[in-house]
Amino acid sequence: MDTKGIDQMLSVLRATAAQASGRTAEAPATEGSSDFAKILENSIAQVNQTQQQAEDMAAKFAAGDSTANLHEVMISLQKANLSFQEMVQVRNKLVTAYNDVMNMSV
Repeated sequence: MDTKGIDQMLSVLRATAAQASGRTAEAPATEGSSDFAKILENSIAQVNQTQQQAEDMAAKFAAGDSTANLHEVMISLQKANLSFQEMVQVRNKLVTAYNDVMNMSV
């Protein structure tokens, strides 16, 4: 799995947290970096693509395609499941961070 997008997202979150607490932080923008929404969108698209590939492999196996191996289908399905669970955990952390920021007294 490509971790570059996750690393960029974490740097944006750290910089935002530093700004919210009144500290100065390193600029999260690095050469070739994207905005937070674009990183999140790309991550969701990658999870979706992984799930679609797993479903296609499972459908081919169920249809009796001789090129689809059971172990490859199972591995693909597990990768899709793990990537989806990871995305849910990131979403949960984002919601928690949002709630924390919204509950801050000004």
